[in-house]
Amino acid sequence: MVSVSAWSPGSSRASVSLQALRMSDGIMSKAATMEIPISSNGDTGSLPEDDGLEQLPVLLPPLQDLQQVMVSGPNLNETSIVSGGYGGTAEGIIPTSTIKGSGLHQPHPSPAVGGEEVVRGIAVEKFDIVKKWGINTYKCTKQLISERFGRGSRTVDLELETQIELLRETKRKYECVLQLARALTNHFYSLVQTQHALGDAFADLSQKSPELQEEFGYNAETQKLLCKNGETLLGAVNFFVSSINTLVNKTMEDTLMTVKQYETARLEYDAYRTDLEELSMGPRDASTLCRLDAAQSQFQSHKDKYEKLRADVAIKLKFLEENKIKVMHKQLLLFHNAISAYFAGNQQQLEQTLKQFNIKLKTPGAEKPSWLEEQ
Repeated sequence: MVSVSAWSPGSSRASVSLQALRMSDGIMSKAATMEIPISSNGDTGSLPEDDGLEQLPVLLPPLQDLQQVMVSGPNLNETSIVSGGYGGTAEGIIPTSTIKGSGLHQPHPSPAVGGEEVVRGIAVEKFDIVKKWGINTYKCTKQLISERFGRGSRTVDLELETQIELLRETKRKYECVLQLARALTNHFYSLVQTQHALGDAFADLSQKSPELQEEFGYNAETQKLLCKNGETLLGAVNFFVSSINTLVNKTMEDTLMTVKQYETARLEYDAYRTDLEELSMGPRDASTLCRLDAAQSQFQSHKDKYEKLRADVAIKLKFLEENKIKVMHKQLLLFHNAISAYFAGNQQQLEQTLKQFNIKLKTPGAEKPSWLEEQ
């Protein structure tokens, strides 16, 4: 028989007698050395019942006493972890109190959360920009098509439109003059080079033909003089071409860029004006009133932009006209005096014309000026 010590309700541990432990060891060893008979066909036979393996009566404590043991039992902080095997020494015992809280840290908030919010904000901002651009493009395209087919109305400033059309026509004519002046420069440059080569050939023949030395000499001097005057005239014509090019491709082009901005602003203004008129003619409910207020705000914004650009265009056209008259008066006088002096053979007047307009000729072999001097 296995004897279990009496269970005391006030005690914190249950003790089992040494006799019970020895009896259980004997039973386990006996069960491990049991023989299992096997029949000829491989089936296991029925195991005979062993008297020693009879069930052991175990006296369990009452449920209330067990609950009291669980409450008053040992503290988990005082338990130990054995690192060795069964029957090992106490050197491998590690008290759990030494590892309490070790390696356990609260997770830090990931910085990716803030980064995602920034990326989301940028994406929303770009989406709003694309949305506004799409709505504006749709309205402007609709207005443009309506104007082309004569269904929509457009705002017209007759005086300003006349000046803009005159400017475009003037620019086309000045571009034609610039093209012809460049062609004259190229042809005249070829003429000067031909005269220079012809003068060198006459000078060489005057040295090799004693009987015609005087005649070849006269012609050589004449060609050299014409070549020198031609280079002076080329300097004046190049200055004329450069000034016309600046006037056409920089000054006029800058004004026309402002005109293009003005025309775009006018189209946007008319598009939002038409949108506002359509909303004003519709029913007046709560949603329509909100849309009407938004359309009124957008219309006022584009109206201010249109009026500002219209004023800018008017000012630029005025200054352009004054600058054009001033520049062309100087350049036409230069061109006339230089051409007249050259074909009249008046070298002094030709040189005086270049000095009058502060034109400096580039001597052959001179170094190219630095980019600071060209500015």
